[in-house]
Amino acid sequence: METNVYNQEGKEIGKVSLPAAVFGVKWNPDLVHQAVIAMEANARTPVAHTKSRADVRGGGRKPWKQKGTGRARHGSTRSPIWVGGGVAHGPTNEKVFAKKINKKMRTKALYSVLSQKLRDNELLFVDSIAFSAPKTKAAHTMLRALSVAAEMPTLVTKSKNAALVAISKDSGNTKKSLRNLQGVTVDALQNINPVLVLRHKYLIITEPESAVAFLAKKAL
Repeated sequence: METNVYNQEGKEIGKVSLPAAVFGVKWNPDLVHQAVIAMEANARTPVAHTKSRADVRGGGRKPWKQKGTGRARHGSTRSPIWVGGGVAHGPTNEKVFAKKINKKMRTKALYSVLSQKLRDNELLFVDSIAFSAPKTKAAHTMLRALSVAAEMPTLVTKSKNAALVAISKDSGNTKKSLRNLQGVTVDALQNINPVLVLRHKYLIITEPESAVAFLAKKAL
């Protein structure tokens, strides 16, 4: 299994061999869904917090006697049905949302996503990305050339979550040049995961040989 490799000017300069164990995996929606739900849950930090009747200050004294007043019986002014009372069944910051997912399942889900991206012509390999100075215009010119060469028209026209650029090496100017482009996210190859890849329409990977070797090593 092979695919084209391009340079920054959008010219095809060769091919890279792709292992079927990484880029030829059958689409598994159930596994991908499970991995995405688990990863998003594990990244969740509970912030919302309400006080129950046990946490609200006051309310220890019975507001009036049980019988003889003609009014409804109450034992505390901090009951959830009272104004100023506690909240019944409200959110707390003590709730644990974490979900466990095995490393093999997470890796298999990533391979399934990468394989589907390749089949849908949404995966692009670029030999290297380097800029002499941090110039957003130069980065935009590069993406425009790549969109034409790889037949990815919405790479430069999509305004939200257009592309994830996974870089193996950063000269310092790469991130600075790409980060101001609307809809483009730059991250290290080591950080890619099913959630990050699925969030974007296209995936651009630099340094194809070393990147493929790194991804294949995750299966071992």
